[in-house]
Amino acid sequence: MRRPFVVVTGLSGAGRATALNVLDDLGYVAVDNVPLPLLDDLMRSTGGDAGEKARPLALGIDTRTFGFDARELVARIGELRKHPALAVRLLFLDADTETLQRRYTETRRPHPMAPDRPVVDSIIEERRQIGWMRESADVSLDTSSLSPHRLKQILAGHFSLGLSVGTRISVMSFSFRRGLPRESDLVFDARFLKNPHYDPALKPLTGRDPAVAAFIATDPDYHPFVDRLKGLIGPLLPRFDAEGKSYLTIAIGCTGGKHRSVALAEELADWLRSAGRSVTLSHRDVGAAGEAGGAG
Repeated sequence: MRRPFVVVTGLSGAGRATALNVLDDLGYVAVDNVPLPLLDDLMRSTGGDAGEKARPLALGIDTRTFGFDARELVARIGELRKHPALAVRLLFLDADTETLQRRYTETRRPHPMAPDRPVVDSIIEERRQIGWMRESADVSLDTSSLSPHRLKQILAGHFSLGLSVGTRISVMSFSFRRGLPRESDLVFDARFLKNPHYDPALKPLTGRDPAVAAFIATDPDYHPFVDRLKGLIGPLLPRFDAEGKSYLTIAIGCTGGKHRSVALAEELADWLRSAGRSVTLSHRDVGAAGEAGGAG
């Protein structure tokens, strides 16, 4: 079995340290800011003694790292991918400029690119220099709207060291009003279904409540839509498995993310589990929808 080796890079402030902590929790030897010339020494020192299995390795490296060169890093990863004893993957973390600027403002840390210039200028310059690396990445994540818990879920889906059971699937509901989940692979719209928001008895509930699910299921288009959805997704899963896709996020949206999308996500997750799939289920905007009073 090949030794897992994850290289974590991306824009400063996009979550590299958090990702390394998650990988450490998953069982990797997680090391940050090791210059490329020392990479061979690091791999040997964590390779295991005689009779021991080499430890999975996660390496954080970005523009803060001494002597960092993006093109040299990509070239080196390309060489390592040819090594028969290694399973090398590049994780690139990104976030929108506004989010990165806010994170630096909150932490009051100087940006490594140009500590004497406005943060936004540094972010733009760093994106210009290394943004192209995401095209070489095996996994690219935009962390702008991801909570630490959600990021951990996604990273565990991609990089878990457990026995592979095919593509791991995340099913989530969301509110279109609050924007598309950036980590989604497949997005479906449930806004055409009957809306429980306008029933006073159902409005305070969510799609997890049987009464709400039963109400939505009375829509004459509900069951045909669910059947078509399963007919679309079902044949795709073996193809994702064959391509080696480790993690798939299916997002179901409605107006407020509280009723229709939640009920549909619950049904879809149950169906996938009954088919023997590894599934995590989350409802991104249930609390937010209730607080905002948005139609579900």
